[in-house]
Formats: sequence, structure tokens, C-alpha cells
Amino acid sequence: MWAELKARLLHAGTANLTGVKADDFIAASRAGPGAGKAGSVFFSMDGRRVRLTLSESGPVMLEHTGNGHVVLRFEGREYEGILERPGLHCPHQAYLTITGSCIFQCRYCSVWKNRGSRRSIDEIEAMVASVFPDIDAISLTSGVLTGIHEEEAYVIDVVKRLLKFRLPIGVSIYPEKGTPFRLKSAGVSEVKFNLETATDHLFSVMCPGLLRGEAFAALCDAVPLFGRNHVFSNIILGLGESDEEMAGCIENLCQNGIIPVIRPLTPGGDLADFKAPEPSRILRIAGIHEEMLQKYGLDPGAALTMCPACTGCDLIPWRDT
Repeated sequence: MWAELKARLLHAGTANLTGVKADDFIAASRAGPGAGKAGSVFFSMDGRRVRLTLSESGPVMLEHTGNGHVVLRFEGREYEGILERPGLHCPHQAYLTITGSCIFQCRYCSVWKNRGSRRSIDEIEAMVASVFPDIDAISLTSGVLTGIHEEEAYVIDVVKRLLKFRLPIGVSIYPEKGTPFRLKSAGVSEVKFNLETATDHLFSVMCPGLLRGEAFAALCDAVPLFGRNHVFSNIILGLGESDEEMAGCIENLCQNGIIPVIRPLTPGGDLADFKAPEPSRILRIAGIHEEMLQKYGLDPGAALTMCPACTGCDLIPWRDT
């Protein structure tokens, strides 16, 4: 039941939160699906969670009755659950964006339009300290302020400062040659380099100025350094790829020891007129995803950081199915 409900909620995307004031349960984002929006909440039922962006016109109704207890009303049915208190951005993690702007203009992303600032290392350390020790991991992502190499160097300086917390640190940035080795040497536990699209052609359309092959090479280089189950790549579902193309991408990653994170499209940026993938397709691709993970001996449940550890935005095999 949960997998089907979550697929429908991921397709719906937004929720109207009413009832008792719930500010302590609302998370804000400077990157990803929630960038520049009103915030989001994590609805949890029987230990499984989904992230919902807040909107007064959302098709999902959440009534907060107090102390994190909520009733979710959707498609004529009611579900009782809880709102999980976020660490930073998501439950149990300090997951934060270092640079809130980007020189690249990926069509599905709004970060380059928002032009946010870069956080100082002192600010980042203070943010993590504010939720420590009530977190299990630190996760870092970033736009690109001036260049890929400079961004990586700055992220590494951040990582070195955060090692004092003695928590696993995950990093998701756009890589170049040698990035996996340098991140591993700095003390990073896991990496996520995003291929973003199921095919090279779609990547050239969606991410002008970037090279998908560089990201894939970095992913392959990262596996022997970080180990299987600790290297990830987001793939957006709903950019125009066929099921066969998505299945081929998933298998290519899995057979190289990389765990795909299949992210249903949240229409935005230049793709505001796109439609989120239907629940039936989310479930169908999740079935292929699970089959390939099992075939190549990978387990998202072993993830320590970032999206596979959170599961809020994605349907994760075995965690949700």
C-alpha cells in the first residue's frame, strides 16, 4: 500500500498544511525540487516518509493536530501519520547547499535564476552545530559560483572543517577528473554525481555547457574508492525518455556498482509546462530499478547520507517497496 500511495503523492507533489502551527516541522531548500518555494514537510507513516512541498492550492490536505501528529487527506481517503522534524533540509541529516547560485543553466533547475549567495565556512559549521548531535549524517551539495574546479576546492575546505563532528559526510557536486580521489582524501564518506538524464542526447538538451560523460567517468572512478552502495547518481524521470531508455540507464549504472536515484520530475525552471510522471510509471520504473539492484547486488539501505538515506523525494526499492 505504501509504495502506491507514495507514488501518487510524489505525482501530486504539493500539500496544503492546516491546523495547529507547525513551523518546527517545515524545511526550506536552496537547491533541488524545493528551491525557491515556500518550504516542505516530511510526512511519515509506519517509518516510511515522503516529502511534500507546501502550497495553499496543493491537492493533498495535511491537518496538523499538534506535536507533529497529522491527518493526510488525499483522493477521498484519510491517513494518520506524523510530520518528521527536519535537521537541516531533511530528517536526521544536516543537508545543506553551499553555493546557492550557478553559472550553468540546466533547464529543470531554478537555482541559476534565484542567484543565492555562497555560505561561509563559519556559517556552515554553525548550522551543523545547531542540529548536532540530533543528526546521523552531513550532506553537502552546491551550485557553481565561478567554475567547477574552484567549487570543488571550496567544498573540500568545508568538508575539512566539518570532520570535527565525526559523522559520515556525503558530497554531491559536478565532478571533473580526479574529483573522487580528492574528495576521498579529504574525508568524504559517500558521493553523488548526477547524470540527471537517461540519455546523452537529453543531457545535451537539458544541461547545455556540461558533459555527461565526465560525470559518468567520475562515478566509475569513485566506486573502488568509496565502495559499492556508497556511490549514487540522480536520474530525473519525466524529461522525455522512454521506459527502455530509463531501464538501460539504470542497468548501466548498476552494473558499474553505482546506485541510481530515480527522481520524478518536479516541473519548474524552463520546464514549468512539463508534467510530473504518472504514478503508474513511477511504480513501473521502481520495479525495474529493484530488479537491477538485485541483479547486481546493490542495496540502497546501506547508504549513510544524501538522498538514498532520506528517501523523501524518491521511491527507493526495499525502503519503500
